[in-house]
Amino acid sequence: MACMKLGSKSDVFYRDGQSWLCSSGLPSDIVIEVEETSFHLHKFPLLSRSRALGNLLGDSSDDEIKGVDNKRCVLQLHDLPGGAKTFLLVAKFCYGVKIDLTAKNVASLRCAAEYLEMYEECGEGNLVTHAETFLNAVLANWIDTIKALETCEEVLPHAKELRIVSRCIDSLATKACSDQPLFSWPVSGRNAGQSPANTLMWNGIRTVSKPQHVSEDWWYEDVSFLRLPLYKRLILAVGSRGMKPERISRSLIFYAKNNLPLIGGQLNSEKGNRAGPQLNLSASSEADQRILLEEIVELLPDQKGVIPTKILLKLLRTSMILHTSQSVRENLEKRIGAQLDQAVLADLLIPNMGDSVETLYDIDCIQRMLNHFITVEKDVADTPSNCLVDEEQLLGIPQSLTPSTMVANLVDSYLAEVASDVNLKLPKFQSLAAVLPTHSRSLDDGIYRAIDIYLKAHPWLTDSEKEQLCRLMNCEKLSLEASTHAAQNERLPLRVVVQVLFFEQLRLRTSISNWFVASDNDSQNPSGNIALPGYENAIQPASGENQIVRFDEMQERVFELEKECLCMKQEIDRIMKTKGSWNSFLKLFGLRLMMKSCEPKAAKKKCNAEVVPPTSITPLLNGKQDEAKCELVQ
Repeated sequence: MACMKLGSKSDVFYRDGQSWLCSSGLPSDIVIEVEETSFHLHKFPLLSRSRALGNLLGDSSDDEIKGVDNKRCVLQLHDLPGGAKTFLLVAKFCYGVKIDLTAKNVASLRCAAEYLEMYEECGEGNLVTHAETFLNAVLANWIDTIKALETCEEVLPHAKELRIVSRCIDSLATKACSDQPLFSWPVSGRNAGQSPANTLMWNGIRTVSKPQHVSEDWWYEDVSFLRLPLYKRLILAVGSRGMKPERISRSLIFYAKNNLPLIGGQLNSEKGNRAGPQLNLSASSEADQRILLEEIVELLPDQKGVIPTKILLKLLRTSMILHTSQSVRENLEKRIGAQLDQAVLADLLIPNMGDSVETLYDIDCIQRMLNHFITVEKDVADTPSNCLVDEEQLLGIPQSLTPSTMVANLVDSYLAEVASDVNLKLPKFQSLAAVLPTHSRSLDDGIYRAIDIYLKAHPWLTDSEKEQLCRLMNCEKLSLEASTHAAQNERLPLRVVVQVLFFEQLRLRTSISNWFVASDNDSQNPSGNIALPGYENAIQPASGENQIVRFDEMQERVFELEKECLCMKQEIDRIMKTKGSWNSFLKLFGLRLMMKSCEPKAAKKKCNAEVVPPTSITPLLNGKQDEAKCELVQ
């Protein structure tokens, strides 16, 4: 740390209780009171350096300045910058006693010298000149500037007036924005060990090792100990000098982790601990942290993606615990919504911290984030740059990598996680599931899983509510595994099971037809590969035996499915005998089955159902258009 030595005499001051006395041998003729400390001094050394003290003695009457013994003058300087500690150094300077100017006391001494008007006209080499000279030397060094700026808190109004604060801020901002290795100022903290080191070789020659690369975050730790007002001014200064938003945001997050215990890891936010709001925080501490968090959020750069979504969600959780203003929470929700595709499920499980806790997790907050994501995606699609989508399609980028699809998968996983909450109402579940457009989901397996969990946790739902819930998924977009599970799911309404069976049989018929076509083509091109569209497991006829075995497996699966359809039809017939005609039941589904009687084959001794696909599958899905004709052939 830089240091300037002033004076040449040995120390003649000693302390007696709350008083400082001078052992010069002459009786004291003036007493200066600073705060609770009294200084018994002599007029001549003080008046030869300070114009302000001379004015005070000259302007005051004898009754005002005389003490109890009517021999010594008494002056009160309770508003002196730096207090009694700084005035002791001033007094020693006036007496010519040795003192050290350092980065930790130069700000207070400069302010005190200005307050006492210790200019050159009072005496050559006065304190204002020495303090100003040393302050310029301090500003050339990163560490010393940090220390000087920290001490400005004690004399902040005077330091601002003398531009000490602004000069320190400008010096730090310039160094933070510059290429630090090109300059000679040292850095402190974790980066101190990266400076070049001298090495002694066998012949006694000292060599300097190659300077190591210093990362862009070398200054984060040093400035994280500044008080919020000074740190805020520094961030605004580096921003005005063109620092990258990524570097500014990382510094803000580092500052938040260093000063907010809830951000720094003391809160187990990853597990969604509901005990967070009951943390033992004092009222003053909670208020200070609330103000600090609100200021940090306001300082965050507006650019999308410069702050990780995980960090933003941690800030949002902390803002809920500290009860920050509504505008701060809305700001964070909008930032998260704009980059929701980068979030993970564990971070979205935000505990419900409202006054009236209905659900386990804060679903309304996720709903607002999704709404903002949809707004941002719509704005992007409306801009002329949406031609990038066409380029992605031309380049063959899979749809699963698009932000909309990633968010849809995330929402489905979130719904499956919260569906087991018995307090989750059906309208809220539907609203969250339907916020994304249908084309966002390439498969509806995720939403089907969430619906199944919700039905299991809410067995009291009526048939009408169950059908209303199942409209959220498209049976045609279920995978083979999901369709197989849904066909045997007793919790699903009968109408939905029929739809699932129909589409599965339709896909099987189409796949078998395509397989035969591919087999005919492959007979002419033996090296070709055959795959059944709509199924994950492709059939590759590498040999005749494999083709026969896999075809037998496919045929067996068709027989099983047709048997399930026939058994269900027989069950429906049995139910309809007591509740109404078969045709009236079919009208509820938007279908009409025309039955043909024919005897089963004696060789198989069972009925095999073959479904002829309707001309349109839309009536089967919504039941609102014209009836589709489906023919059941024995």
